[in-house]
Amino acid sequence: MTGNSIPARTGEAEVQAHSTELRKELGLFDLVMAQILLVIVLDFFGTAAKAGSAHVVFWLVAFVLFFIPLAMVVAHLNRLMPLEGGLYEWARLAFGDQIGFLVAWNLWLFVMLYVAVIGLVTTTFAAYALGPAAAWINSSRWLILTVSCGLILAMMLLAALGLQVGKWLSNAGSIATLITLAVLIATPLLGRWRGTLAEYHPLRLVMPPLTVFSLSVFAKMMFGALSGFEYVAIFAGECRNPARNLTRSVLITAPFIALIYIFATSSILAFVAPEAVDVVGPIPQALRLGAPGLGFAGVAGFIIPLAIVLLFVNYPTSFSVYFSASARLPMVAGWDHLLPEWFTRLHAKYKTPINSILFLGAITLAGSAAALIGVGPQEAYELLLTWAFTFYAIAYLALFAIPFLSPKDRGLRPRLWLRLAAVSGFLMTLLYVVLSIFPIIDVESSWLYSLKIAGVVLGANFLGWMIYRAGRRKGERIIA
Repeated sequence: MTGNSIPARTGEAEVQAHSTELRKELGLFDLVMAQILLVIVLDFFGTAAKAGSAHVVFWLVAFVLFFIPLAMVVAHLNRLMPLEGGLYEWARLAFGDQIGFLVAWNLWLFVMLYVAVIGLVTTTFAAYALGPAAAWINSSRWLILTVSCGLILAMMLLAALGLQVGKWLSNAGSIATLITLAVLIATPLLGRWRGTLAEYHPLRLVMPPLTVFSLSVFAKMMFGALSGFEYVAIFAGECRNPARNLTRSVLITAPFIALIYIFATSSILAFVAPEAVDVVGPIPQALRLGAPGLGFAGVAGFIIPLAIVLLFVNYPTSFSVYFSASARLPMVAGWDHLLPEWFTRLHAKYKTPINSILFLGAITLAGSAAALIGVGPQEAYELLLTWAFTFYAIAYLALFAIPFLSPKDRGLRPRLWLRLAAVSGFLMTLLYVVLSIFPIIDVESSWLYSLKIAGVVLGANFLGWMIYRAGRRKGERIIA
C-alpha cells in the first residue's frame, strides 16, 4: 500500500505503463457519441418538468454556474492527466491515496445503484409502449426483478467483450436517443401548427419561487442532468490521442446538450402538468399524450411506440457504458496497490478486467433486489436515483476542488478565472448534496425518506474509509 504522498509524474508513468496492455478502441466520433449518451440523462427530464414554467430560468442558471465550469475543469484536467481511471487518478494524484480511494468508492457506488434502476425503467417503458392494458407491468416486483437480472447479466457479458463491441452499442444508443428527442421536440410544434395545441412557449422566462421544494428540484436537475463529462475519461487508456480527443468531445457536445435539455423539457410540459409528471418515464408519457394531436392516426400510432422503443435503447446502452467504466476503477486501484491484485486480472483475449466485472455485477444484482423491499416502484426509483447521484456528487466535490485546493507542487492549479469557475461548480455540487435528502415526489414518509438518504450515504462512506484503512494497515504489515 502506498502512502498519502505521491510524486505526480511517477504515478502517471505507472498508470501509463499498465495502460499499454489495453486496446485503443475509442476515436473522436465514439467519444462524442458517448458524451451525448452519458450527459443527456433521461431520468432528470421528469425532475426538470417538476419546476413547471420556471425550468428555463433554472436551466440557464445551471448552465452558467455548473455546466460551463464543469466543461472547463474537465478539459483542463484531461489535458494534464489523460489517464485510465479518469477522475479517480486525478484526485489521487492531486490529494493522495486516501482521497483517491474514496472518490473511486463513490463513483463505483454511483454506478452500482444507478444501474440497479434498469428493471424499473424497462417495465415502465414497456407499459407505456404497450398501452393502458399493460399498466400492471410496472407494478409487478417479481417482473421488475427478473428483468433487472437479465439485463445486468447482459451488461456483464458486454463489458467482458470490451469496447470493440461496446462502442458500437454506445453509438447506436446515442443515435436512437437523438432521434426520439427530436420527435419529442417536434410533437408540440406540429400540434401548434395543426391547431390542436392551444399554446406553446418553449422559452418562456418565469422566475421560480424560492422554496425548499423548488431549490431541491433545481439542485437535482442541475447536477443529475448536467454531470457526466468526466466519466468517459475513465477509458483514457483505451482512447486514441486521449489528451486531444477527450477535450474536443466536451467542447463539441456542450452547447448542443444545453439546447436539448431546454426544448425537451418544454415539450413535456406542453402535454403534462408538473404535478402529474411520471418521474420514471416522463418522455414516453408526453409522447403518448401528444400523439392524438398530430393527426394521421395510423402514422402516429406507429411512430410514437417506435419512438418510445428507441428511447428505451438509451438505458441499456448508457448503463452498459457506465458499467464498463466502473469495472475499470477496481482494476486501476489494483494497479495503484489500493485493492488486491485479483481485480487487475485481464481476460486473455479481450483484455478486459474480468474479475472486477463479475464482482460489480453481483453487487448490482443485490442492489436491484434490495431497493424493492418495502416501498413502491416510484419511491424505489427515486431512492436509487438520489443515492446514486449523491455518491456521484461527493466525487464531484473532489473534482472541483482540484483546481483551487490541490497542493501547488502538483502543478494542477490553473489561472484565476478557471479556479473561480471551479469554486462555482463546487458550491453548486455542495448545494445538491445538502438538498438531496428532500423528496420531490409523494412518499409514504418524508422524514423516513430523508433518513434513508442520509444514513446510506454517510454509512457507505464510513465503510469505504474503513476498507481503505484496513487495506493500508495490511500493506504496512507486509512491508514490515
